[in-house]
Amino acid sequence: MTARPRTRIRVAALLLAAGAVALSGCGTRAAGAADEAGPPAPSVTPSVDYAARAAAAVARHDRLFPAIAARCADVGEGTGGASPGPGAGELPEDPEARKYAENHAYKQQAQLTPGARCRGDAHAARIKEAVTGGAGGKAAPRTAEELRAVLTGLGYGFDGGGVYESGAVNVSFVLSVPESGPCVTGRLGPPVTVKAHGMYVEGGCLEPRGGH
Repeated sequence: MTARPRTRIRVAALLLAAGAVALSGCGTRAAGAADEAGPPAPSVTPSVDYAARAAAAVARHDRLFPAIAARCADVGEGTGGASPGPGAGELPEDPEARKYAENHAYKQQAQLTPGARCRGDAHAARIKEAVTGGAGGKAAPRTAEELRAVLTGLGYGFDGGGVYESGAVNVSFVLSVPESGPCVTGRLGPPVTVKAHGMYVEGGCLEPRGGH
């Protein structure tokens, strides 16, 4: 009577041991399968197509200013960008002139592509006509508030720029042409001056304050 329970216990122990071996074998095979598959492929970050982004910005500009788009339609974008203008890397031989050039290098402006130059000059001419009273027979602006109203009415904003008044007659502005650039800077004068230029190499349309 006492031998039968012991026999049952031995059989149960053998069955448990066999199950453990089977489970460990399954784990080994699963690990081997994962090793054969190798590590997961790293995710690839898509590169930014700056040329396509610039072309899209020009297209948005052209929809905002169709007359200027028509004027510059045959002008290619060419090359340009953040590099300073021609001769910017050449320093004068005179020590004092060299020191001056080095101290004012922060004022260097980026080159404009032919297309950006065309658009910038066209916007400058458009703005100059308006601020001299030549657009629609309106009186020329004399104050910062009047100048801001004229420029806003022409479709320009002032992100990274603005309209400034210093004294009774010194009224000026700085703006970036919407969507495609470049910068346009002007002063009511006298005389009235409006010009287009590239962004400063340190960033933005406002002349940086710096040097040493």
